[in-house]
Amino acid sequence: MSMKRITRLRRSLEELFPERHLYVRSGGEMRAFVLTTSKQLMAAGAVAAAALWMGVCTAAMMVNAMELSASDQEIARTQAKYERWIADRQARLNSAVAQLNATNGSIDDLALSVEKRHAALAMLLSDYKSTPGAAEALTPEIMKAATEPSSSDPVRRIELVRASQERLLDSADSYAKNRAERLRLAFRLAGLSPNAYAPKSGALGGPLIEAKDPSALAAVLDVEESFAERIQHAATNLSEARSLDAAAQKLPLSKPTTAGRQSSGFGVRFDPFTKRPAFHSGLDFAGGFMTPILSTGPGVVSFAGVRSGYGNTVEVDHGNGFKTRYAHMQTIAVRPGQRVAVGQRVGAMGSTGRSTGVHLHYEVWVNGRAQNPSRFVKAGEYVQQAAD
Repeated sequence: MSMKRITRLRRSLEELFPERHLYVRSGGEMRAFVLTTSKQLMAAGAVAAAALWMGVCTAAMMVNAMELSASDQEIARTQAKYERWIADRQARLNSAVAQLNATNGSIDDLALSVEKRHAALAMLLSDYKSTPGAAEALTPEIMKAATEPSSSDPVRRIELVRASQERLLDSADSYAKNRAERLRLAFRLAGLSPNAYAPKSGALGGPLIEAKDPSALAAVLDVEESFAERIQHAATNLSEARSLDAAAQKLPLSKPTTAGRQSSGFGVRFDPFTKRPAFHSGLDFAGGFMTPILSTGPGVVSFAGVRSGYGNTVEVDHGNGFKTRYAHMQTIAVRPGQRVAVGQRVGAMGSTGRSTGVHLHYEVWVNGRAQNPSRFVKAGEYVQQAAD
């Protein structure tokens, strides 16, 4: 660098940092200190160096702190990952141990469950014994359950028995439902309302359907609620079928004779004597002389004798407003006040009264009004099909 430039730089520095005088009083004396340009430059350089050092140290500390924070976060993430992995493995281990313990200790529990289910089914099936055709319908499923294939695994054998119980319950419920539906249809065929003969709400009997809440029944039977609900449903269907069946047994639904053919129907026809249209209030069955005539339902003989136009006649009161009449009989085999059963002989076929030949004139009355007997005969046939 040339001397001129050095001299010019020195003058610039002297202008920026002119010589300064510093006066300090000490001990009553005044002392003067002279701060030359060179001393000021040295002090400024020292301050700048110190500031730079502090900046460098601060930056280094911040970088170190950031590096430590990132490392800690990575460590925390790794620790959390392994903790989740350990927790998952522990949960799986606990589940496996629980299943193992359940398998090892479940045989007694499963056996007890099967016994309790069996007791509930026994209560249900005991009601089926009094229902016509029920035993025959369920016997194949019962035999199948009794001959269920065995297994070397005791738990598997118990599960097979439980499955057989499920199928038996399904069969019982299906039978009860189908029979109730067939009986309802039979009542409609006879022109009767099945609701008038079905059990009213809340009037269902039996221990299995007294508890309306399935959970309450499950507690009573000590079985699972789903099984108790199905038991209750089957018992309800069975109770309705049994009530309808009991009502049907009291109605005149049988045929009044096993021999002979229907020769004249109910309604308006040409009278065989006047040859004019006239109302025919019953069914005529043609047959051989002295063909047995049978009561179409249980009841009490309310009349046995001769009626004008009907000849030898028997009338049976079946109760609840139902009455049947058997006319043109050759002989009478019952007396008034006598109780008769369904299918019991009440007389023999003949041609007494206003008759053109050997036949039976059969009438059905409900609450004082003549009904079409063929509807009752068809309903009786359908009831019999429902029992088969």
